Amino acid sequence: MNVAYYPGCVAKGGAPELYRSVKLILEPLGITPTELFDAACTGAGVLTERNPLLADALNGRTFAMAEKRGMPIMTICSTCTGTMLACNERLQDAGYRGRVNELLAPEKYEYQGTTQIKHLLWILVEGVGLERVRALVRRPLSGLRVAPFYGCYLVRPSALVSADHPDRDTYLEQLVAALGGEPVEYESARKCCGFPVITMNRDAGLRMTGRNIEDAKSHGADVMVTPCPLCHLNLDGQQHEAARALGVPLGVPILHLPQLIGLAFGFTPRQLGMSHHLVRPGAVLERYAESATV
Repeated sequence: MNVAYYPGCVAKGGAPELYRSVKLILEPLGITPTELFDAACTGAGVLTERNPLLADALNGRTFAMAEKRGMPIMTICSTCTGTMLACNERLQDAGYRGRVNELLAPEKYEYQGTTQIKHLLWILVEGVGLERVRALVRRPLSGLRVAPFYGCYLVRPSALVSADHPDRDTYLEQLVAALGGEPVEYESARKCCGFPVITMNRDAGLRMTGRNIEDAKSHGADVMVTPCPLCHLNLDGQQHEAARALGVPLGVPILHLPQLIGLAFGFTPRQLGMSHHLVRPGAVLERYAESATV
């Protein structure tokens, strides 16, 4: 399967362990990425609020790159996915797309409106298939209780992200089970991580973050897994402060989706860059990996 790979900003800067882990798992999955090195940031929705035409032009340029290669775009970030999907929907209007293409013309790009945008999670379930994923497991995550954390953009708005696949809001649970782990059900799995709130109201944002983690922990989660690097930065990077804001201990390791897959495929925590995490997962994972020192 050939894909135009769009890693996004965070995986190339704030979460290099995610970028590294994706590289490790794609080959055994039979996914061949062509990275869009010249693509711009999606704007994460913020740019759309300030200058929607500019945001759509930047994303339309990325869509045109993939379209020229005849490949769907594969993202590894929920925020990128949601932003791109919303933009692509607007660009289905031929008149508006023409305005955007006028801005792209100096670089000789023209978008025809045919590019598909798919998160890695969707590709795994809908394209690769869970049977193939299950066949690649070398170190089943037996007994590991994993709390999925979707965040916002992979489940909302449903008309945009799951109209043709209404069970996409269960894909993380399905994947955890395919890897041999035990998915944890808890109320906060599809709530906002608090990241957008922290810059506006830090205390409220930290409390949101902490409540999500506390909910997963209270339901017996050993770890949480997220398909969004921004959620990861918040749930992992802000967890110590979130615990202070709530006045409760947390200490729940947060894994990127490709890291969880990589563990089950037989890669070590060190290979998957888990030493970058602020909440170190070694104490939990040593039960499931022969080389769990991070």
